[in-house]
Amino acid sequence: MAGINGRLVFAIVSSTCWSAFQHGYNTGVLNAPQEVMSEWLQKDALTGTNLTIPATKDPKVTTVWSVAVSIYCVGGMIGGVITGLVADRLGRKGGLMWNNVLVFLGAGLQGFSKMANSSEMLIVGRLFIGVNNGLNAGLAPMYLAEISPVSLRGSIGTVYQLVITMTILLSQVLGLETVLGTPSGWPWLFAVTAIPAVVQLCTLPLCPESPKYLLLNKGAELHAQRALNWLRGDVAVHGEMEEMHQEAEKNKVSKKVTLRELFANGQLRQPLIMAIVVMIAQQLSGINAVMFFSTYIFTQANLNEMQSQYATLGMGGMNVVMTVISLLLVEIAGRKTLLLVGFMGMFICTVGLCVASTYTEYYPWVSFLCIGLVILFVVTFAVGPGSIPWFLVTELFNQSARPAASSVAVTVNWTANFIVSLSFLPLFTILKANVFIVFAVFQVIFILFIWKKIPETKNKTVEEITAMFRQQL
Repeated sequence: MAGINGRLVFAIVSSTCWSAFQHGYNTGVLNAPQEVMSEWLQKDALTGTNLTIPATKDPKVTTVWSVAVSIYCVGGMIGGVITGLVADRLGRKGGLMWNNVLVFLGAGLQGFSKMANSSEMLIVGRLFIGVNNGLNAGLAPMYLAEISPVSLRGSIGTVYQLVITMTILLSQVLGLETVLGTPSGWPWLFAVTAIPAVVQLCTLPLCPESPKYLLLNKGAELHAQRALNWLRGDVAVHGEMEEMHQEAEKNKVSKKVTLRELFANGQLRQPLIMAIVVMIAQQLSGINAVMFFSTYIFTQANLNEMQSQYATLGMGGMNVVMTVISLLLVEIAGRKTLLLVGFMGMFICTVGLCVASTYTEYYPWVSFLCIGLVILFVVTFAVGPGSIPWFLVTELFNQSARPAASSVAVTVNWTANFIVSLSFLPLFTILKANVFIVFAVFQVIFILFIWKKIPETKNKTVEEITAMFRQQL
């Protein structure tokens, strides 16, 4: 049986680690330096601002800042929409390589925006990096799924989310006032993203294209076998080649699946609904709300600003640790089990936060209970809901449908992210801690859906998984 080896690890690092770096790092990079960047916008980049009030309360500054934050999600949605097209035209590896052009554009525009005193450069740079991250979120898990042995597909698929959690933490550390979160240092926070892009352009050409893409999309059998031999090392690849040949024969009948067919064909519509729901579930689980609410909870517990920052870093560190544990458990416990355990744990924490937060004014010790619930929430999110949706989508579809399905799923994920980021603050202003009731309701719906509908894909080939859907029709 094929297992892990040096070349496979090199391909995973070269393809996914540097792509996921962009996704995680750019998700968290604006959080820590918000105050110093808002002051720059108020005093230098924008005209007509009110210098008598704090920059973070200036309406013009907050509007531009909101656009800079939300345009990133819009870019992600655009990247998601074109994922299928890029994956088919340029290949998985080729798409990841060309995608770095957007990194250089985004890093350059954001890095030089202070020098040019241009908020427009910052916003357009965020848009470019958003498109890059949307493409990465589709292409990297797809490449991983197609180069991984069946027995390791879940663990290797979890690597994408693991690197996201690590680089969110890195962006928070670099954004501290003692590092680069300063008036002169923040442009370097954005410029640094060019480094992993350069590394990827140096290492990824040494790795082969996805063997499945070469055989099933290009019909290049010899190149596909060479690629598989490279990835598997000394392990014989005849069995895997035979499986790919069988899938290729079926693809000759079905041809490439279009978006219209994806929704019209009952055999494809069923897994597509599953893919869409798990992507929505990841975003509507309340993780972004809890991360935001944590600052409020830390304040209630009388932590000062510096202590709050380090507490936030501690949460990020816990997220990384639990994602590593998820990577180890996913091939033992299975995808469905970890999703259910994760969402059930999040539901308990959400209800606990909703109840406990009403008593923080009367009992100071309850604030520390809330801190514990926030950390536990992050732990249960990392166990399954954080990582599994990214690669589960690639497991539910065969080669002909995978690009289109990934495109839809990634677009839905970024759209849900966009909606949550826009709606949470107004909801929080109106409902305060009761906003968690909304997320608790969603969590119950997702638990029931996963329990009733999501199949276990652990140790199953793509053909076995698609056969399950055919039998259910």
